[in-house]
Amino acid sequence: MSSLSVKDLTKSFAATPVLTGVDLHVPTGSLTALLGPSGCGKTTLLRLIAGFDDPDSGTVVVGDRVVAGPGQSVAARRRGIGFVPQEGGLFPHLSVAANISFGLSRRQRRDGDRVRELLALVGLHGDLADRAPHQLSGGQQQRVALARALAPEPSLVLLDEPFSSLDASLRDETRLAVAAALSASGSTAVLVTHDQAEALSIADQVAVLRNGRLVQLTDPRTLYRQPTDLDVAAFVGEAVVLDADVRSGVAHCVLGALPAEWAGPGSALPDGPARVLLRPEQLRLVAPVPGAPVARVRRVDFYGHDSRVWLELAGGGTVSARLEGVDVPSAGDDVSISVHGAARVFPPQADVARESAAAAG
Repeated sequence: MSSLSVKDLTKSFAATPVLTGVDLHVPTGSLTALLGPSGCGKTTLLRLIAGFDDPDSGTVVVGDRVVAGPGQSVAARRRGIGFVPQEGGLFPHLSVAANISFGLSRRQRRDGDRVRELLALVGLHGDLADRAPHQLSGGQQQRVALARALAPEPSLVLLDEPFSSLDASLRDETRLAVAAALSASGSTAVLVTHDQAEALSIADQVAVLRNGRLVQLTDPRTLYRQPTDLDVAAFVGEAVVLDADVRSGVAHCVLGALPAEWAGPGSALPDGPARVLLRPEQLRLVAPVPGAPVARVRRVDFYGHDSRVWLELAGGGTVSARLEGVDVPSAGDDVSISVHGAARVFPPQADVARESAAAAG
């Protein structure tokens, strides 16, 4: 397996720019998720890496080999890259074994050991080898597609939203099996997804694309806790964004005086107007306490393992809190709000695509 390095990659279709100066490094043996909304350039970037399209400028390097760059382009079939498409792309007229061994030498096809090894690697029983793809579940088909991609021992594996067509329970099970197989094989992999939970739960690092630019590349925990801007914050999780006034390192807002963590340029937290980011799980609710911020519960969305509580603030505006367990307030209750942990502070001009009032009510 090899590392992947993308440098200053650009791509336009007609007069429409799709990627603008993208830099990306994927270390050997790691899994990187390309995360972003539809139309941000994720699949285009994957296709440029795979060799299905050529960039307008920039370079793609797999290991120490330049596969795309000024005046050169290695054909897709010669890049040593495995590809798992969205729907799996299995050959319907071939058995599972024949699909997996399609890219192997004749000797390896006859032997059969490699097929059995790969089926075990992706968590499938060997007795599925003689079945046709239509005799498998959607999750099994995606695992077979991964086994086929891994069969010739590629330098890099690319996966283009491989779980998007599966139902929720099957998607969770399949992505965990695929992540385990990639890890067990020591594969270097790039996964395209628009599912934030998917990216955060299985990737070693997450690359967030927005409007054709890579806006943040870091590990999942840092991405969630320290997003570079409010749009990234809102995209990778639920966000509570409030206006505040910072004085002596403390952010004063409708929820009280909060310890602050600066997200803007420079290292010092400046005094003055700002915007603060909190995650809904940082909000704690108790019976009304004199002197503490009070809100009225507008709605409770119960999910079993936790609940989302929509709160109408006394001064106007709505925020949401995420609470564990079943002991939650009811619609119409008045509660006091406390905040656990620090608020992440952004410059006052920072903007974010907020949920509409209709979504909250």
